[in-house]
Amino acid sequence: MSHGAGLVRTTCSSGSTFGPRAGGGQQGASPSEGLLDPVYPRTHGALLKVAQMVTLLIAFICVSSSPWTYYSAFRYFEVVTICNFIMILAFYLVHLFRLYRTLTCISWPLSELLHYLIGTLLLLIASIVAASKSYNQSELIAAAIFGFLATFLCLASVWLSYKISCVTQSADAAV
Repeated sequence: MSHGAGLVRTTCSSGSTFGPRAGGGQQGASPSEGLLDPVYPRTHGALLKVAQMVTLLIAFICVSSSPWTYYSAFRYFEVVTICNFIMILAFYLVHLFRLYRTLTCISWPLSELLHYLIGTLLLLIASIVAASKSYNQSELIAAAIFGFLATFLCLASVWLSYKISCVTQSADAAV
């Protein structure tokens, strides 16, 4: 029994489009072609990134202010939250300063998708471990809650930014 070949399409629908002519038109043709993208901070993708950075920073501060942070589980939580924060900030700055136009050797949609998939999984694991080892300490419980909230926001960013559709091609549809 033969099944048709599967085809997976991934399209990016984030706040700003990638590519050499992402702003539309010729370069230098409009005043919005400068170094800074004035429209990007008001897009849904940018606001979602800011919300992710705020929740990750709050989660990091909660764990850092706790007296129980010498456990390796909470050190892992600190490392995961601050690394995710730095990467999301880097992608925010790439969009804001339109660095994707000059650094064309990097597939920005793919790198952002991989970051969100791996980072979200690590953040979910870290939040589960932090919640299970919180020992009724209010700082650690708050850190775990903000970790779960950041995990949800990262999943929402993947869901809203990337459309992944699996299409099965039939074997008799030969071209």
